[in-house]
Amino acid sequence: MASANGSGSGSGSGSPCGACKFLRRKCTSECIFAPYFCCEQGSIRFAAIHKVFGASNVSKMLLNIPAHDRPEAVVTIAYEAQARIIDPVYGCVSHIFALQQQVASLQAQLMQAKVQLSQNLEESKNMENQWSGNVVSQQQLINPFCPTNMNLVSPKSSLDSIDYSSCSINDGMSIQDILSNKLKRH
Repeated sequence: MASANGSGSGSGSGSPCGACKFLRRKCTSECIFAPYFCCEQGSIRFAAIHKVFGASNVSKMLLNIPAHDRPEAVVTIAYEAQARIIDPVYGCVSHIFALQQQVASLQAQLMQAKVQLSQNLEESKNMENQWSGNVVSQQQLINPFCPTNMNLVSPKSSLDSIDYSSCSINDGMSIQDILSNKLKRH
């Protein structure tokens, strides 16, 4: 085993790294696995990697990767190993496919929300235009029987000052026609 000062151990604590502990071998200072697999939980993580890829293959891969990229490579290898244990055929590809479907679904929902928002904005603009364009008709809605076009300068009589052309009765006869018929009778 390693010495008490840790000179024979890659992990520096005197105990073997998780990979060497799992493989039941002596951990040396040149151990490729020591920086990435701690002695406590590293053996559990390494078990999946060893089962899927094999310790020899993983050590060869890590030796061919630059030292600054190795931590990411170990995380990726461990993730793929866990995914292969769960789904031996597709591995992490099934996770990627599920995430792609989720992204596509969310993009469709986003587009639907944008279309709904633009429709709501268009309806809002139309409502504003209707309200601003109907100022005169709003005055008529307040009192539709009150004529708005009155001759205020010098009315000869109350009947002469009313503009009857804007008023009508449902049968098509204007108020002016009705009044002229009444005046003719009298």
